[in-house]
Amino acid sequence: MSQSPDLLTPYDQFNFEVPEDHFPKMGMSSRAAQALVLSDEWTDTNPMLNMSSFVTTYAEPEARSVAHQNMFKNYIDHDMYPQLFAMETRMVKWLHELWNGPKGVEPYGTATVGSSEACMLAGLAHKWNWRQRRQKEGKDASRPNMVTGGNVQIVWKKFLRYFDVEPRIVPLKPGQYTLTAEELDKYVDENTIAVVAIAGQTFTGEDDDIQGIHDWLDAYEKKTGISIPMHIDGASGGFVNPFLYPDYKWDFRLPRVQSINASGHKYGLTPPGLGWVVFRERKIFNEDLVFYVNYLGGEMPTATLNFSRNSMQVAVQYYQFLRLGFEGYKRIMQRTLDNAVALRQRLVDSGYFTIMNDTQRIPVVAVTLDKKVKKFSEFDVSNKVREKGWVLSAYQMPPNAESVNSLRVVVRPHINHNVSMKLADDIINACKWLEQHGGTATPPKLHGHADEKSTAAKC
Repeated sequence: MSQSPDLLTPYDQFNFEVPEDHFPKMGMSSRAAQALVLSDEWTDTNPMLNMSSFVTTYAEPEARSVAHQNMFKNYIDHDMYPQLFAMETRMVKWLHELWNGPKGVEPYGTATVGSSEACMLAGLAHKWNWRQRRQKEGKDASRPNMVTGGNVQIVWKKFLRYFDVEPRIVPLKPGQYTLTAEELDKYVDENTIAVVAIAGQTFTGEDDDIQGIHDWLDAYEKKTGISIPMHIDGASGGFVNPFLYPDYKWDFRLPRVQSINASGHKYGLTPPGLGWVVFRERKIFNEDLVFYVNYLGGEMPTATLNFSRNSMQVAVQYYQFLRLGFEGYKRIMQRTLDNAVALRQRLVDSGYFTIMNDTQRIPVVAVTLDKKVKKFSEFDVSNKVREKGWVLSAYQMPPNAESVNSLRVVVRPHINHNVSMKLADDIINACKWLEQHGGTATPPKLHGHADEKSTAAKC
């Protein structure tokens, strides 16, 4: 007769078979459960070596303590946790100022679950504003579209499909991996709710030609009388550009920019799960998108897609802003960019690679194999360095540049100069081995629509 699991030693419980297809019938000790969870994760990637991801993988002990203290607070319950809500409101004002929002207006924005929720809130605001304007003018409001580039992150394709907005995606071409004003006349019309431009794109880390697009839309309005707003997807660049390029106009200094999103969990230096959306002023976020509830206590407005969530990311972001300040962020971003530039130079000097992002604005290194390399692909290099524990993104570029493969390295602040040089050595040594033995890797096959090839690039 077998013993009950709660009578067994933690060692014996640790060797219990975890069921695949039914709920566990008996519990076990906390130590045994902990051991089972951790052992299941042994073969997962070390997040510190995951250079495919933009997501923060380091926090100081004090930041971890703040996270632990706020883990069980429901972010949305402003009545019970008013000081947490005050922190969020304060940070929205700080970001509005950091991104050069106009003076004398009411800043408006919110913390979100990553930039995905932030992008969808911004997209909904622009759709609602466009529809109400069209209805007021007595015009058809049934065919909204949004214009963006083929370098757009997958969240925007989700927004377009989920919220019934026609995608107007300007394709890329070899050697040109950003959205410019060059072909906007083929895509923009009276039904365009907004043009989305990217600051720090997923594929190469470059910015779209934000100023050029803004100027083209100015000229378009003069010609047609149609005013089209811009949204800046600053998921990766929103916490780099203000600190390293203060004179660069990518933000609210451009009057047509009505909303900006950024990922606190990327170069904002908080744990995964935090995004921000900030509007030029309160009236941009349509009042019809705000709900008022009172079943958590006092009446409060809510304008997020998600409702209940823990509060730790918001609290850690507040900690980081206070801990580092402007000068601290500037110092960290400059050091991280310097390490990216050093890594990039080593790879190019090896003779194996050609750089893809001529403008090194954020700490992302995007390279493609030199045309003389015939025996192996970028996918082979990615597979080979995995033997050392590194995870690098290898992917085909989106239409119409899918003939180009890319190898991308996201350099994050926890990667110091020595480690970045070690990574360079491992990549170059992988190329040397592949040059002798050849490679066999092929691009992953993607399911769904052809325009979703961009999903091969991890975020």
